[in-house]
Amino acid sequence: MANKYISIEHIKFLLYNVHNVQELFEKDYFFEYSQESVDMMIDSAKDFADKELFPFFTEMDRQGVKYENGKVQVHPQVYKVLSELGASGWINASQAFESGGMQLPGMVGNMVETIYIAANSSGIGYTMLTAGAARLITTFGNDSLKEKYATKMCAGKWQGTMALTEPQAGSSLSDITTKATRNSDGTFNISGQKIFISGGDYEGVENVVHLMLAKIEGAPIGARGISLFVVPKRRLTDAGLEPNDVTTAGVFHKMGQNGYVTTHLMMGEKDDCVGYLVGEENQGLKYMFQMMNSARIEVGATGVAIASAAYYASLEYAQERSQGRNPASKDPVDEPISILNHADVRRMLFAQKAMVEGSMSLLVECSKCEDLVKTTDGEERENWYLLLELLTPIVKTFPTEKGIESVSNGLQCLGGYGYCVDFPLEQLYRDIRITTLYEGTTGIQSMDLLGRKIMLNEGKAAKLLFVEINKTIDQAIKYDRLKAHTKSFHDLFGQYQEVILKLVSKAQDGKVEEFLSDANLFMELSGIVVMGWQWLKLGVASMECINEGSQSLDFYESKLQTLRYYFAYEIPKSIGLITRLLDDEIITIKGEKEYLI
Repeated sequence: MANKYISIEHIKFLLYNVHNVQELFEKDYFFEYSQESVDMMIDSAKDFADKELFPFFTEMDRQGVKYENGKVQVHPQVYKVLSELGASGWINASQAFESGGMQLPGMVGNMVETIYIAANSSGIGYTMLTAGAARLITTFGNDSLKEKYATKMCAGKWQGTMALTEPQAGSSLSDITTKATRNSDGTFNISGQKIFISGGDYEGVENVVHLMLAKIEGAPIGARGISLFVVPKRRLTDAGLEPNDVTTAGVFHKMGQNGYVTTHLMMGEKDDCVGYLVGEENQGLKYMFQMMNSARIEVGATGVAIASAAYYASLEYAQERSQGRNPASKDPVDEPISILNHADVRRMLFAQKAMVEGSMSLLVECSKCEDLVKTTDGEERENWYLLLELLTPIVKTFPTEKGIESVSNGLQCLGGYGYCVDFPLEQLYRDIRITTLYEGTTGIQSMDLLGRKIMLNEGKAAKLLFVEINKTIDQAIKYDRLKAHTKSFHDLFGQYQEVILKLVSKAQDGKVEEFLSDANLFMELSGIVVMGWQWLKLGVASMECINEGSQSLDFYESKLQTLRYYFAYEIPKSIGLITRLLDDEIITIKGEKEYLI
């Protein structure tokens, strides 16, 4: 199969035509960037991905992660990618100049990251985690931690992780039991265990630095008593690096992402594990949410990227594979036609294209909010922050849930070959499945969206989203080719607001369990609505380019045709969801009898 796994042309269209990244370059914070410099960065990223990531995509999966005699072996390309991206400044690219970073706009950075993930999601995961952990130390840590640990991580010398989950607690972080005991020198002794730690240990990297949640003895009960610590595998002393009583009890062998190590860690078995407090005591969960929210956007990017790789692999196959004849042809001597000409195959390919290109636009939308939080102040900054908070659970969930469906459509296009290791679809299908679980399951994200974000600041976040959507509706209705779609979307948007009012009224009446019982369905509906918004944006930008006499007419017509598909096939799926969400009958809350047993 060819090595097209993402469309650079689409990325640039999103940045320059749909979301106008150029406006950021006018702000002092991003003054060093221009369209020319961003083009060079994107093209360079694609070149790196072609050479250092994509060629190892299958090999990393087949070789997998090995754990023997307490040591973890990963593919040797892992450390090469980490060190080379560190040396090039990529790991701390998003950080401010004064922190040694490049002050790169998130709109650009997240698109570059999407290129890397599409080429090899296992291979780039180590770098993404290291960047997030280093950023956390830089933001909240003291100068000593920054100098001793963050500097090495940003240089790609040391691996970084986030260590949250424990066997008995799962996603309920308030129930963690990892303990931190004070030492006279201001450090802490750490004891406990953590599971599902991505990038948690491997040979070839000099050190692994864990950003770990633990509770200081005597701290308040629950989430209010969680603190954040730097807990390295090897602590840095005057004599150099020495073991820090962090051991790998084993690795998790997963359904997919086989090249990406996931460990079970034990700390303090010899009572010699030293942790260094990050920021203030009992503020750990608050600090960690910076990394978690960024990671949720990255997980959404992972869903988009893997689905993109699957789309281009299935499109190539559909163009090359001849099978069957036109249904109108009855003559067996007629030549078989390319399966791309079969209506149902085209439907599945349109479904993939609509999901990939629309979700990528949503990813840029969220990244734009991040950038504007950095470059505005006062009420304007608060508004962008609230909008980002609201969109984060959606951008994490829609591209991953629909990404699985999208890759499944790609596998279906290939038929039996799609299920075989000779083609990439079976690996992509395994690799994408974890994305709905990473950084909080779909159920958790759905309850966060409905239970917290929709009502954030007395509903201000939702009102801000409605304002943005209405702006797009006002732009789209001006174009004759978009009028019918805009009117149907306007109707859906009205029904969506009706659903929100209905659900919120339950919460106000104290019916909290009923309010959240179908949060997952509300998330699905929200995804359809937000994606419709993004496709109208894509349509407006395409019409503007066509009216300006662009030479790439087929490119923009393909966007409009995909928009037509989305409104004809995906928008109608909202009807059943709206019906269910407006119905007062609750099926899933336990009543007098339990029929699941």
